[in-house]
Amino acid sequence: MTAGNRRGRATARNANARRRRRSSPSSLRSNIEEAARSIGIGWATLLRWLKDPDFDTAYREARRAAFRQSVARLQQASGAAVTTLLTLMIDPTTPPSTKARAADSMLDHSAKAIELEDIEARVSELERAAEASKQYSQR
Repeated sequence: MTAGNRRGRATARNANARRRRRSSPSSLRSNIEEAARSIGIGWATLLRWLKDPDFDTAYREARRAAFRQSVARLQQASGAAVTTLLTLMIDPTTPPSTKARAADSMLDHSAKAIELEDIEARVSELERAAEASKQYSQR
């Protein structure tokens, strides 16, 4: 067994341990306590509110809105990210391994974008067909 293999396994074990700690009840409680404190209520109150379906719906919508803002910021920065990857790929001083990783990233993201466009087109076509079928059956 090489040192790299041992190091890789140790890193994976450490990552798994960190994930377990983050999702442990005590970690979740501290996150709930922080959230409750940030809005000026007790953690027990927040837990009670989270059991209320109306609050849960509003909470999830607020989380989605915050996530949409994050996605918008990522999209705004995507041009700079692509420029950075392209610069790394063509810079003669960039190590070959970095160039390969940048190229792999570009190809991977391009393939995902094409797949997403294909799925969007298929969903749009299915929606049109469903609407046409619905209109035909109402006659």
